[in-house]
Amino acid sequence: MPTFVSLRHHSRPLAVALLTSSLLLGGVLTAPTAAAATSAVRVNQVGYLPDGPKRATVVTTAAQSLTWQLRNAAGTVVASGSTTPRGADAPSGQSVQVADFSTYQTPGSGYVLTADGSTSDPFDIRANLYDGLRSDAMAFFYHQRSGIAIDASLVGSAYAHTAGHLGVAPNKGDTSVPCQSGVCDYTQDVRGGWYDAGDHGKYVVNGGISAWLVVNSFERAQRAGTAGALGDSTLRVPERGNGTPDVLDEARWELDFLLRMQVPVGKPYAGMAFHKIHDANWTGIPTRPEQDGQQRELHRPSTAATLNLAASAAQCARVFRPYDAAFADRCLAAARRAWTAAQANPAMYAPDSDSTGGGAYGDTRVTDEFYWAAAELYATTGESTYRDAVTSSSWHTSADAFTSYGFGWADTAALGRLTLATVPNGLPASDLARVRTSVTSAADNHLSRMAAQGYAVPLPADGYVWGSNSMVGNNAIVLAVAGELTGNGRYRTGVLETMDYLLGRNALGQSYVTGYGEKDSRNQHHRFWAHQSDASLPNPPAGSLAGGPNSGLQDPVAQQKLGGCAPAACYVDDIGSYSTNEVAVNWNAPLAWLAAYAAERTSTGGEPPAAACTVTYKVDNAWSDGFTATVSVKNTGQSPVEGWQLTWGYPGGQRVTSAWNATVTQSGTAVVARNTDWNRVIAPGGTASFGVQGSLSGGNPAPAPFTLNGGACA
Repeated sequence: MPTFVSLRHHSRPLAVALLTSSLLLGGVLTAPTAAAATSAVRVNQVGYLPDGPKRATVVTTAAQSLTWQLRNAAGTVVASGSTTPRGADAPSGQSVQVADFSTYQTPGSGYVLTADGSTSDPFDIRANLYDGLRSDAMAFFYHQRSGIAIDASLVGSAYAHTAGHLGVAPNKGDTSVPCQSGVCDYTQDVRGGWYDAGDHGKYVVNGGISAWLVVNSFERAQRAGTAGALGDSTLRVPERGNGTPDVLDEARWELDFLLRMQVPVGKPYAGMAFHKIHDANWTGIPTRPEQDGQQRELHRPSTAATLNLAASAAQCARVFRPYDAAFADRCLAAARRAWTAAQANPAMYAPDSDSTGGGAYGDTRVTDEFYWAAAELYATTGESTYRDAVTSSSWHTSADAFTSYGFGWADTAALGRLTLATVPNGLPASDLARVRTSVTSAADNHLSRMAAQGYAVPLPADGYVWGSNSMVGNNAIVLAVAGELTGNGRYRTGVLETMDYLLGRNALGQSYVTGYGEKDSRNQHHRFWAHQSDASLPNPPAGSLAGGPNSGLQDPVAQQKLGGCAPAACYVDDIGSYSTNEVAVNWNAPLAWLAAYAAERTSTGGEPPAAACTVTYKVDNAWSDGFTATVSVKNTGQSPVEGWQLTWGYPGGQRVTSAWNATVTQSGTAVVARNTDWNRVIAPGGTASFGVQGSLSGGNPAPAPFTLNGGACA
């Protein structure tokens, strides 16, 4: 139930009914355990990468520069310098200065920074700093799986439990779930998927963006040549060893559920997606998923949910094809049906009033979902129908696709832009350049905002609303994509400073990620991870991200404990504070994306990475109005290329009329060649070759440039 307040309407008051959630804790609204003293020197409590930025914020009333010292574990001063006064920091309500020790790159553990008589929490400097978080942030989704026993061998005995919501008493679902009265007269098997947040609800609009982010993390890593770190047997999932990257195995658990939420053929509104499924009434804390005795209900279809299904299923068809062509075909068929159904029912809105037993996730503007779905379908199929839907959408040129508040479940136009900017497609060169510029411009705005703050957060002072940490993370993803598009290292610096914020360099000196840092969030709002409410139950597992500061104070605990807080300080680590301290799949998804990105061993020097491919284009035969050519692409990287798309442009008006050993499409001057099943893998040092035949209307100049899975080839 994390996102009752839309990011688009972040000041909208909650429905009174939602506040009853706080009363369902069995009368237990206990105070959190005493917090450790917070140092005035705020650092990333996990640490810093040797070649990354290393900055700390010092809370002080001093107006002049201060001397800072960096000490190693033995207490020896290894670096020193002067802070930069920043004065009043509006989001935190604090007067601060910044210490920059980025030039120190020696790996080690137990470093501390001292300034103005205060000493920071200890931290490390090491290249593998984010390897553990990459794994743990992804493991969150396995923990949240519905309809499967959570295996102690993967998560430990404290977190293991039998399958929830499979119709085994006392559960009443999710294998045969009825609709709410008046919605439908049949039942639906909607087992599986991820529990959305701290409750047992499952929501298509939140699941769609979360699955998209998980898959997009892999798709981006493929372009960067680092997907091996997310490959088979790299994560703690039961499917490891099946030949499919583990991150895709995890995403598939949710995607299968999303496909089950589609209205069957022959039923009213066939092809649409039910908006959500959850208990008829709110469950109390604590409630283990297998012990939930509530009746489960399907809620009426919505256009927003249907377009989420179309978008995430279209992405599925593109990314899963090298590993499971049958599943990819199933995804694409579902995406097409959803798109058609949404066009036929463009204004079926989920009402804000539907908030008993689960969050409403109301959204009455779905033009952005139409744009996102069209972009995914176009990127996957190259078909003109979807291209026309993209280019005719007002979102294709709107300056509001990226905002300072970040994208989210109710604001998805940015997702369409990110896909179009990075996945090879046939948009005209000028159009593609404008889309990519919109990404870098948004990223530049985030960097400017960070530079103006004492804590370097890509969020404005009025952006600390429900789930603010997810907004911070999503804006950092925009920074990372801008870095991919430009090769400029300043964007990666921005991403890493965002990680600093989430891990302790913030107004509270609080790491918002369980298990990471000296003062980490441990009492997030959750029905099972409820140690604060029941000592026999665990705290959240490592890698769980709290929602973060929320100046709306929309729960009784926050109202009691946080009155008068500065926006960036409106947070309390208490299980009762669901408006500041819940967990959610759409909050952990950007954390997992960013942890995988930050864990990559890469330079921040600002130069584009060396090409991981070379292409040879040879005209074999030519005649007055046609030609044949052989295209050979060599993998010059260190990891296999598993599934490839090679793109280029024809400058002389050439048109491809047929091809062999690859599937080739053309739109305007842009050509996209996709692998066949038998040549989908290009080993390091290996080559894939295919042929094209084309027509001529003039000369036959050589094509350029060539890109493989979005990366430039030599």
